[in-house]
Amino acid sequence: MTDRTPDLDALDRRTYLQATGAAALGVSGLAGCVGRATGTLATAVTDQPADIADFESLVVTVEGIWLGPEGAQSGATGNQTDDGNTTDDGGDATDGNETVDGNVTDDGGDDSDDEDGGPSGREYHEFDEPQEADLVQLQNGETQLIDERELSVGTYRFLQLDISNVEGTLAGGDEAEVDRPGNAPLTFNAEFDVRENTRTVFTADFAPVRRGNGRYLLRPVPRGIEVDYEETGGDDGDSDESDESGNETA
Repeated sequence: MTDRTPDLDALDRRTYLQATGAAALGVSGLAGCVGRATGTLATAVTDQPADIADFESLVVTVEGIWLGPEGAQSGATGNQTDDGNTTDDGGDATDGNETVDGNVTDDGGDDSDDEDGGPSGREYHEFDEPQEADLVQLQNGETQLIDERELSVGTYRFLQLDISNVEGTLAGGDEAEVDRPGNAPLTFNAEFDVRENTRTVFTADFAPVRRGNGRYLLRPVPRGIEVDYEETGGDDGDSDESDESGNETA
């Protein structure tokens, strides 16, 4: 019988451990996904009038979304006032370390998340490519789809937009300085479900508000949030589509 020990000894020990560890993680991850019910979450954006008439264009770049599953701390309300008195003191941030659950990171490798220190327990989903939306084009009920993905069924407490850049040009051609509350993610505290055989459409509504010093503040509009549920499959569905409003609309 041939002694195979030298072959194993010749193999770099670290490479061997990495290979066997990766195999074990792969089996574990596969086992965790088997039989898990999923649904679709579609995220869209729109714009309330506010002071959008001041702009020729207002382009917002969105890199991803944070979701707050059951058990996560609620999204902060500091940047969610529904009038012109929106705060910009980082009210979206809370203290505490964030967790990483499975293959969904809580910080997305983004330094901005470390800065805003958002609610613990939230899940980060980075887009394949950054999405740009010109809010000037999203008035009068117009919406733009920025993401659609399959998620495990469940109830989510809030949604946050990870905005990396805002570029505004005023109607006269001058550049506008548009801030975000504490430069933190825009938080939409509206509970919604991801359901099996259902497409959940979450429409995040936000608008620019003119401030006394000539600058503008981009803020969420809680009353404008809409959540619709559209059936995508199933054997006993009585209708192809059902519209349910999970929140008040403006």
